[in-house]
Amino acid sequence: MGAQRLDEVRAAFLADIESAGGDAAAVENIRIRYAGRRSGLLLDLTAALRELPNEEKRDYGRALNELKKLVADRLEAAKSGAHTRQASGPGFDVTLPGLTLPKGAQHPVHLVRQRIEEIFLRMGYDVEDGPEIEDDRHNFEALNIPPDHPARDDQDTFYVSGGRLLRTHTSPVQARVMEQRKPPIRIIVPGKVYRRDSDLRHSPMFHQIEGLLVDEGVTFGNLKATLETFLHALFSEHGVDVRFRPSYFPFTEPSAEVDITCIFCGGSGCGVCSRSGWIEILGSGMVDPRVFEGVGVDADRYTGFAFGLGLDRVAMLLYGIPDLRQLFVGDQRLTRQFA
Repeated sequence: MGAQRLDEVRAAFLADIESAGGDAAAVENIRIRYAGRRSGLLLDLTAALRELPNEEKRDYGRALNELKKLVADRLEAAKSGAHTRQASGPGFDVTLPGLTLPKGAQHPVHLVRQRIEEIFLRMGYDVEDGPEIEDDRHNFEALNIPPDHPARDDQDTFYVSGGRLLRTHTSPVQARVMEQRKPPIRIIVPGKVYRRDSDLRHSPMFHQIEGLLVDEGVTFGNLKATLETFLHALFSEHGVDVRFRPSYFPFTEPSAEVDITCIFCGGSGCGVCSRSGWIEILGSGMVDPRVFEGVGVDADRYTGFAFGLGLDRVAMLLYGIPDLRQLFVGDQRLTRQFA
């Protein structure tokens, strides 16, 4: 008796869906009659399963599931056909223009990264990447920053479980490359870094790009020529001058801060450059021999230099962005300017 009822409902449904002829209202009425959530015929057939003898339930249940799938598939097809006919009917003007999609744009930080990578690729450097969750050895100790070194306090690190941490600079990638590869080495390392700092000019997450060159006979003169070439290319529209000032970094010796003439006042002095005419742009220096010893590079044979700068700071300078936080809030009014 149960199987006969299923056959009757199947035949009635197929006849009804055929007679609907793609009419959207008729198809919806058929859906309510057969597959309605409160009073559809499929609900009645499902309830009838409980009244059947156990030996009939298996075959009935299989046939009921096949009927449910048939109803769902044919209703979906009928709805799609009704929509197509409605869209192509006399009320639809195919000559109307389509919907205008918003034009995408690259983020200013990504634009700066691409620009810097292109400059160094032309100079024979490779682009390297590494983990953002680091161990203490590669983030600090391999870079001549022991546990009691004050530079650890300056970087204000985010620590995670297992003694690991969010890298505070991309320098750990330099250490990893020197451990795995014999000189000569010419690399730049762009990526995200993390420090506990947040204000107009600082963000807990920001972007750095660092460079490393290791070979025989590398001198400070090579460092100076490389960075001058790079900065003149990066700020080619502004015709900047470059100067080097003595400084200190734990992983380089000697070390130097590098400045460019203010791109806003041309060096005459303004509020952006604190009336000095210069803007600090990056740090650099010759790789400390103790760093070479820590990563297995022969410090008697090889010398090298390293440098690093913030991509976000360069983006702010090149594109006149006054607040670093505007780079990370997802406001499309900023990125639309680069479309």
